[in-house]
Amino acid sequence: MIYCAALLERTLFCPFIFSTLLNRTICHIAANDGEGLDCRKWNKRVFVDIPQRNSMNWNSMLSGYVKNKEISRARKLFDEMPERAKDVVSWNLMIKGYVSCHGGGMRYVDEGKELFDRMPERDLVSWNTMISGYARARRMDDALRLFNRMSEKDVVTWNAMVTGFLQNGDADRAIEWFKKMPKREASSLSALISGLIWINEWDKATNMLLDCREGDFVEKGGLVQAYNTLIAGHGQKGRVDDARKLFDQIPSCRQERVGEKVGFKRNLISWNAMIMAYVKVGDFIAARELFYQMVKRDTFSWNTMISGYVKASNMEQAEQLFSQMPNPDTVSWNMMVSGYSQVGNLKSALDFFIKNPEKNIFSWNSVIAGCDTNGDYGGAVKLFIQMRTEQVKPDKHTYSSLLSVATGLATLDLGRQIHQLVTKTIFADTPINNSLVTMYSRCGAVAEARGVFDEMGMRKDVITWNAMIGGYASHGYATLALELFEAMKGARVQPTFITFISVLNACSQAGLLNEAREYFSSMVSEFGIKPRTEHFVALVDILGRHGYLEEAMDLINNMPYKPDKAIWGALLGACRMHNYVKLARVASEALSKLEPESSASYVLLHNTFADVEQWEDAKEIYIAVHGISGTKRCIRIQGCNAKLCYPDIAPRRFVACRHDTT
Repeated sequence: MIYCAALLERTLFCPFIFSTLLNRTICHIAANDGEGLDCRKWNKRVFVDIPQRNSMNWNSMLSGYVKNKEISRARKLFDEMPERAKDVVSWNLMIKGYVSCHGGGMRYVDEGKELFDRMPERDLVSWNTMISGYARARRMDDALRLFNRMSEKDVVTWNAMVTGFLQNGDADRAIEWFKKMPKREASSLSALISGLIWINEWDKATNMLLDCREGDFVEKGGLVQAYNTLIAGHGQKGRVDDARKLFDQIPSCRQERVGEKVGFKRNLISWNAMIMAYVKVGDFIAARELFYQMVKRDTFSWNTMISGYVKASNMEQAEQLFSQMPNPDTVSWNMMVSGYSQVGNLKSALDFFIKNPEKNIFSWNSVIAGCDTNGDYGGAVKLFIQMRTEQVKPDKHTYSSLLSVATGLATLDLGRQIHQLVTKTIFADTPINNSLVTMYSRCGAVAEARGVFDEMGMRKDVITWNAMIGGYASHGYATLALELFEAMKGARVQPTFITFISVLNACSQAGLLNEAREYFSSMVSEFGIKPRTEHFVALVDILGRHGYLEEAMDLINNMPYKPDKAIWGALLGACRMHNYVKLARVASEALSKLEPESSASYVLLHNTFADVEQWEDAKEIYIAVHGISGTKRCIRIQGCNAKLCYPDIAPRRFVACRHDTT
């Protein structure tokens, strides 16, 4: 893309150099090169400036639009094409665009069929594309009618029908049509096995392999390919015993018997698929045993083993294997960076990143994300600056990590700068916009968060709504949070447990007790969401604020699981507010069991007794605190630079005083 752009700059105004071959090459690359705004800009510029466009120029541009699912632009371009430039490729591209576009449903398939009927001449690709479109749309009757009209069929045609039956869950007809195929390739059997796996017809898939053990599939290597597909399918589902049975049925080079057909024996993919199955279920002993039995290993074999240890956070074993690896590739280095970042060893992650001889964008993204995950926000920013200095182009994953950094730092200026870079360099998809909404919300710029939210239009998902509702709720805009929640339901977006945490917190802040009760009830009855600790904390908090302490206690007693310190802390805080010593003692005792080293619950309970002048009870707490703190004068409050000091005389209240805690 960069090379073509530079070449274009030099040749754009030189008709003799700007030859037909160059036009075709640049136009094709510009139409198919990655994503982002620059490609579209160059794409259009190259096409417009071609002096005499031919069919290949038009088709390259059309292919770019179809590939990027821009069906309306593709159709506009197709309609603008002169009839002399339209060839069968042009028609096929446009039909493919319609039948492969999921957003329009049946309408797009019908528009594709309309073009198909208008075609001046058709080839096999035209028929196969239309049949595949009908199959994908679950219109097998239409696909069958089209199939019967064909005068000539190839293996692609038959595969399309078999795949269509599988996509519609009809395993029996798929197998029937597979057996009727006049010519079957290795890909046909693998596609059938993959489809049967997809619809959970494991026994039928195994039986098909047994039926195909004799015939052309064996000699051409198609049978072992199908076996590998089924082994990998079992592995993905965690059915490791079934996978191993299939693996053992394939002869290895050492097991090859006299008369055994040469094509049917284990290949590298067989070994890798079986090792991956063991790694998937965490059986590293069996995986490693098989790994060392391999006569020949490739990079994928090593990376599979290393990735397993990385996912299990066993970096000692991962590094041991990495050190034995003959030729680590960039994936290997990146896995070590990610693995050490996950276990909090940022120093080792940075060491591996620095030693990586062939860094790519994934390498930079891994180490920047690692810094973000481990709270080294300054390090993440420095790495990003270094990345730009070395002229590595950031992608959406880079910006997502940087927005998380800005969120962690709550630095609005940094977030705005990243937002500007996003706007200039990439197409902001839904996850990036969600990160922007979250960043602006956490930084307190809720108006800017709402601006991004509104600009997203129909591209919002449930994460977008949750981020905006949570932003309003956390900054005291309870009314706006609840209004947005109602709009979310009106848009028929299914709320999640995170949504209701923000909604209940908004109710708590606004003092909307009845609304909180209704939302909590609807969460369970209407949306089928099981309440979590955070939901109970919010409801206990609002009940306590309104003085409904006994109701809050009943709610705690009827929880489906044991309450944690957040629940008891909310109740104790409410008891302190209303000087309700009966439940304050219950909550304090529960907290002291959960956090025996903390004295904060005793402080609140003591002050509650002091407020109602129950001095004997306060004295008991005084003695208990004296024992826990281990000091005669002060006790530490965990998590802050302060101590609670009390006088030698009968205690009245603990008062937080600033002291040098050294």
